[in-house]
Amino acid sequence: MKSRNRVPEISVIIPALNEAKYIMHLFSSLEAQTFRDFEVIVVDGDSTDGTRRLASKMGKVVIEKGKGVGRARNTGARAAKGNIIFFTNADTALSNDLLRKYHDLFRDKSIVAATGPLTPLEDVTPFIRFGYRFASFYLAKLALTIGQPSISGSNFAVRRKEFERARGFDESLITYEDLDLAKRLKRFGRVVFLNDAHVATSSRRIKAWGVTRYILFNAGNVLRYNLYHRSKSDYEPIR
Repeated sequence: MKSRNRVPEISVIIPALNEAKYIMHLFSSLEAQTFRDFEVIVVDGDSTDGTRRLASKMGKVVIEKGKGVGRARNTGARAAKGNIIFFTNADTALSNDLLRKYHDLFRDKSIVAATGPLTPLEDVTPFIRFGYRFASFYLAKLALTIGQPSISGSNFAVRRKEFERARGFDESLITYEDLDLAKRLKRFGRVVFLNDAHVATSSRRIKAWGVTRYILFNAGNVLRYNLYHRSKSDYEPIR
């Protein structure tokens, strides 16, 4: 990992609020990266559970008390030094060569942003595991094929210059701020899907809500966003 006094190739931005239970999985996976030229910026939403203390040992901590993950990500991006910004969530773990794959991908100057598939972090049923594969791989690739890129905020790399040109995440959106940004980024170049750039992310919301509620929420949210350019805001934290 890059010294804090030097300019890194990649800035890793991590929004976090009371994530002490999960964030060490992410930090361990960052320590194991085969690509080392990166910095870590944790945007803490005023945690009370030790998240900030753990994060300070890994990288820079920025406090953002404003509501919304889009706001937190934008705050982290403003503090970033890297030419490539990688966004992920505190309840994820990265494959060991993930940052190297993204770094190599951006040698193609026509590419402005990229995403990859998600897998469950915990042990889950075969049905839930298939759901991850179906939604984050097959549907995501289909969306790109029809010119409607869909990125995941937990696994998303973007050129800093184009992120700034697109004016970052829309902070008025509580959910689907990542989908919204992808649609704006495609004006500046290619948004691509990298098949083997995967992260494992927590399935705690699916377990808390149940599969049916989770599917209905997201299906309704897609429809709401595409019809009215608004997303649902009833997205309570699951800890």
